[in-house]
Amino acid sequence: MNALALVMIVRDEEASLERCLASARAWVDEIVVVDTGSSDATPEIARRLGARVGSFAWSDDFSAARNAALALAEAPWRLVLDADEWIVGGADSLVALRGLAPEFIGRIRVASVFDEARGGVGHAPSWLPRVLPRGVGYTGRIHEQPDSLLPRRRLDLVVAHDGYLDAHKAKKAGRNEKLLALALAEAPDDAYLYYQLAKDRELRSQFATAWPHYERALAGADTDAAWRHDLVLRALFTLKKLGRFEAALALAEAEMARWPGSPDFFFTLGDLLLDFAVATPARAVELLPMVEASWLRALEIGEQPQLNDTVRGRGSFLAAHNLAVLYDGQGDADKASHWRECARRWSAAADAGDAVVAVPG
Repeated sequence: MNALALVMIVRDEEASLERCLASARAWVDEIVVVDTGSSDATPEIARRLGARVGSFAWSDDFSAARNAALALAEAPWRLVLDADEWIVGGADSLVALRGLAPEFIGRIRVASVFDEARGGVGHAPSWLPRVLPRGVGYTGRIHEQPDSLLPRRRLDLVVAHDGYLDAHKAKKAGRNEKLLALALAEAPDDAYLYYQLAKDRELRSQFATAWPHYERALAGADTDAAWRHDLVLRALFTLKKLGRFEAALALAEAEMARWPGSPDFFFTLGDLLLDFAVATPARAVELLPMVEASWLRALEIGEQPQLNDTVRGRGSFLAAHNLAVLYDGQGDADKASHWRECARRWSAAADAGDAVVAVPG
């Protein structure tokens, strides 16, 4: 039987650490928490909940800190979590690891919540490599990745993450930009770093300075990169916010063949086309049917929770809500009422944790 360790790096996480450790400790054989300079009760909370606590002098390098923590773990398998994450499902997959040779890297589903611009909370899952065999470490000053050619395998583990809520993002903004600048000085052609720098600025509504970095990322990203889906959607959104509609449509046309199964792509395309129609009323007759077709296509594809960086609802209740608003604006009360009711039912089902099967029409 191969034991499993939970391995974490933390700093000033007294508000969330207990939630994380409480969710995981029944499923792991040891807990290693390395503190990088807390001024609060973080180390004491970790010890109280059974962790072996180490310390590391922060050096503006996440990989260095994570590797120091991994070096303290003894188990052949290591689960890596952050303090703003906690296990919400699929923990049996951790039990199953004990009977498996540590010869692959496990991807787990990290379901992030975020504040939506129009109010409410959105949900977006990412499949991240967080289960590592002994001997595998990290590389990268920020947004670090496992440094290994071992195969990746998806596990059933589901982890919730609330670090993207507005209340938590502010403290990371300056830190992340500083580390990304240092990382790019070391690797000036790294498309992934440009994507992350652009995203950091976009999330702070700095669209004009975000776009050149998205442009660099698009030029250098592999077509099969796990993060390209999110990159394309964010680039389209940024161009839309800058009012560069023709450039956004050219990008959408170039990328469309890659995303036939993405409700997010067609949902985002519909939003883009609608804003274009509002900005250029003379073209509304041409553009509004394309808006409708895009959101109907998102519904036809339906929810795709296995897709990296999808947003819950874009293949169901969010697209239905947008269609209701569109038909209201066109004076079609019957269609608006139909889609408003669909949006209500599908949203309730999603909130209840039920599978949402959206049927267009």
